Amino acid sequence: MKRLLLIYILVIMSGNSFPQEKPALNLLTRQEADVIIRKGTERPFTGKYEKNTAKGTYICKQCGSALYHSDSKFDAHCGWPSFDDEIPGAVLRHPDPDGMRTEITCAFCGGHLGHVFNGEGFTPKNIRHCVNSVSIDFVPVVLKPGRYGTAVFAGGCFWGVEYFLQKEPGVVSVTSGYTGGHVPNPSYREVCTGTTGHAEAVKIIYDTRLTSYAKLLQLFLEIHDPTQVNRQGPDIGEQYRSEIFYLNGEQKETAEKYLSILKSKGYRVATAVTMASEFYEAEDYHQDYYFKTGKLPYCHGYTKRF
Repeated sequence: MKRLLLIYILVIMSGNSFPQEKPALNLLTRQEADVIIRKGTERPFTGKYEKNTAKGTYICKQCGSALYHSDSKFDAHCGWPSFDDEIPGAVLRHPDPDGMRTEITCAFCGGHLGHVFNGEGFTPKNIRHCVNSVSIDFVPVVLKPGRYGTAVFAGGCFWGVEYFLQKEPGVVSVTSGYTGGHVPNPSYREVCTGTTGHAEAVKIIYDTRLTSYAKLLQLFLEIHDPTQVNRQGPDIGEQYRSEIFYLNGEQKETAEKYLSILKSKGYRVATAVTMASEFYEAEDYHQDYYFKTGKLPYCHGYTKRF
């Protein structure tokens, strides 16, 4: 008992909550697994982050560990994202079996990132981490070292879902976008036609030391009406459906558990539970909409259900 109390005191003094969530590794697409697990390489000049110049942090696609800050990224004109420094302790180096190159992997999960090269003279640090875009995800916030969780929810107009989740302690980033459809990189106009199959959704990045997937899921189910089919309030259409997009088996299990609780209370739940697919960021004017305009959500509000 005294030992546990000492550990608790040390954790509180360090500024972390207790206990910390330990999310499962994310499920990977075939292309992601070919690179992250089987150590392949994506084709040059095809990755989504090769030309990305936004400020923020690059995290591991498989486990959510913070790997690189944007201020270490530079354009090496090589066809892959390049960095001249990593977040301390986030990346490991391993000599390739042929002795010709040095592989870099995520220090937490061992996922393959790419290779590191020295002496090329691109930057004063004289080092280049050549990273596959499919191995990483981007968060538009400068994150501290550590592992972060990701959640993807759809519950009507993404403006309102974004508004409530952004205010939740432990949430570090909420991005509005489109997912669950069959048209690559759709525009808002295309999604509004109801023919792309996408839902208006939000991607949440959260600090696992301060909150959990279960807590965010519960909030999501209490800020929109999970009984409405292909609509939310006055907004009607498949793009406004209620859906939970899980990234790993633990999230799927948690989602099904919470929906079962609602059903046991008499709610006619319409919320779908689906494996996450490609998430496309919405246009800039959709991001932080209510915080930019000073307006309030018109079809979202808090209703206690648990």
